[in-house]
Amino acid sequence: MGDSMITPSIEYDYLIKFLALGDSGVGKTTFLYQYTDGQFNPKFISTVGIDFREKRVVYRPKTPPNAKPYRIHLQLWDTAGQERFRSLTTAFFRDAMGFILMFDLTSEQSFLNVRNWLAQLQCHAYCEDPDVILVGNKADREDVRVISQARAKELADKYSLPYIETSAFTAQNVKESIEMLLEKVMLRMEKTI
Repeated sequence: MGDSMITPSIEYDYLIKFLALGDSGVGKTTFLYQYTDGQFNPKFISTVGIDFREKRVVYRPKTPPNAKPYRIHLQLWDTAGQERFRSLTTAFFRDAMGFILMFDLTSEQSFLNVRNWLAQLQCHAYCEDPDVILVGNKADREDVRVISQARAKELADKYSLPYIETSAFTAQNVKESIEMLLEKVMLRMEKTI
């Protein structure tokens, strides 16, 4: 064998799974594609069951200023929003470390159903107080918007959730929303390490 020593290559420091939740048609799939591939896919194909995307990122803690960055392998799980797949998708809740709870800014019903999704989270998540962000998607559709920012923020505040508005079409705040959730998850992990 000689003197050379084979050392395994560590490709990442943490594997982190996020789960995207929300009604069918709110834009979860296009949002995740925009984040991982940097493009909008105009073909709407409703997710059947569950699917996932992956991306490697570097997380730099905000404190201390010279903290070591972490290499993160993100798995972004995309759930079917239809009721008929609910029992299948809730099985994935326990393995997720963070949740992207999404509604469509142009759909009153998807906004009203946020409470139902939160109830599902409370029943099936890894703990009583999981890391969740509330995302109002389709912010580019201002002409047909029915949920005001103030109303969405009021709901987010009621449940102590960070709130952000995104557009999978224009990429507005897509990266920022994932970074927001990653920050929450990493801060929680740092407290437990």
